[in-house]
Amino acid sequence: MKSKAVLGVLWLLAAMAIGLASASAAEKIHTDPKQQLPDPDGKPADMSKPVQVFILLGQSNMLGAGKIAGGEGSLENAVKAKNKYPYLVDDAGNWTERKDVRNVRVMGSGTGAMREFNNEWMTIKGKTIGPEYGIGHYVGHATDAPVMILKSCIGNRSLGWDLLPPGSKSFEFEDKGKVWTYAGYKQSPMRWEKGTEPKPAGWYAGMQYDGDVANAKTVLANLDKYYPGAKGYEVAGFFLWQGDKDRYDAGLAGRYELNLVHFIKQLRTDFNAPNAKFVCATLGQTKKGAGGNEGKILEAQLVVDGRIGKYPDFKGNVASVYSNPFCHGGASNGHYGGNAETYMDVGEAMGRAMAALLNQPNAGAAAAAARPVDDRKAKILEENLTRRLTLAKNYLKSGSTTNARRILSDLAEKWPDTPQGQEAAQLLEPATDK
Repeated sequence: MKSKAVLGVLWLLAAMAIGLASASAAEKIHTDPKQQLPDPDGKPADMSKPVQVFILLGQSNMLGAGKIAGGEGSLENAVKAKNKYPYLVDDAGNWTERKDVRNVRVMGSGTGAMREFNNEWMTIKGKTIGPEYGIGHYVGHATDAPVMILKSCIGNRSLGWDLLPPGSKSFEFEDKGKVWTYAGYKQSPMRWEKGTEPKPAGWYAGMQYDGDVANAKTVLANLDKYYPGAKGYEVAGFFLWQGDKDRYDAGLAGRYELNLVHFIKQLRTDFNAPNAKFVCATLGQTKKGAGGNEGKILEAQLVVDGRIGKYPDFKGNVASVYSNPFCHGGASNGHYGGNAETYMDVGEAMGRAMAALLNQPNAGAAAAAARPVDDRKAKILEENLTRRLTLAKNYLKSGSTTNARRILSDLAEKWPDTPQGQEAAQLLEPATDK
């Protein structure tokens, strides 16, 4: 237990260091005019290349509530009074338009009907903005191909319930003296007291995940409508800004890291995009060192960054953005007071993180294919996993399913690529049903 705790602290310290470095770089790009993006040149992309699709997911803050018009906190004020984001306006003071980046936004509640909100070249329009403008301009500048920013999300959704990816298992969690069973994918309701019969609601775990993925696929199946003249597409990356709803439930907050790792992997599977990059942003109000549910979610979001090393397969293809330095007041549950600079600054940071990933080799894939192994340590690990699996089987034979389930869950979740972990996953469902 001590070694596991020490590893956790080291991973968190590494995540904090990376977050601080990212913040310093972000501050520099805002203060040094030489590092600002140039104005869009108004030229179309090279349409002989497949469209590079970047899918934006999350909840209400990914949707965006940054006000465009008005005084302090508005985008107009930031551009005209503070001279921020100069690439958004031309010499005449009009909003610029990128002819190489398509801005598409669709939305549906669960698996309900899809509604279309945006389908145009990237330019400022409407009453509010989200992070897509900072993302789109940086990714468009870094990508020598047509780009589509495809936002498919809706507000008030949790990763551990609404956006739970396929394959997620149910689990037990003790809260205020009661043991609860939390739903696995397609189960309902979100949780029920252990030993009681679950009463399905009109919603299931992962229903919003299924809807958001289906809606994004609908757009891609009608590519010419959403990117006229396109010859094909590749899903090049995913962006996630989420976590607010999970922070209100200790069970979901404690499970956030496991769910996030699975979410990243499942998206790549569902879109047949094994090499797609992934950028995750933290909640803006949560500072490093925070405790409680918000602290757990922050740690989970930071530790998936491939530079940390906890998940070697994510090296070079997953990055985290520590959003607190870019938050201009307020909190996620109040949409940061509608401050457009928060949405722009977080969006730019996410766009820079994606651009950096696009310009480096996918070290995680190479690590997965050929990871150096210490034979002695590998043998000790195998013996330990086998011993624990045998112990779980003995518990099952004796009827002690609680102890068996605890060991099997740990093996299946932490060692899914080992024979012991895979066998544990197969044994887990029958053990849970008993």
